[in-house]
Amino acid sequence: MLIVQICIGSSCYLKGSQEIVELFEKAVKEYNIEDEVVLSGSFCIGKCNRVGVTVQVNDDVHVGITTENFREFFKTKILDVIERN
Repeated sequence: MLIVQICIGSSCYLKGSQEIVELFEKAVKEYNIEDEVVLSGSFCIGKCNRVGVTVQVNDDVHVGITTENFREFFKTKILDVIERN
């Protein structure tokens, strides 16, 4: 089970966290992995970046997630991890 926390704090919100949340919801359904991924919002994770949204996957914090790099992030940090488990 992967726990994905998407920062929805004020800084990340201004950088597009709502769009990232929607992309996560859509991708989880598209790949039919609802039983393997828990999505949740989180207030500031404390790793703000000048570009993009901060996302924590289990204990790993990733910064700079944007609509442009979301698919690659989802593939490498979500799908590939699920396949390995």
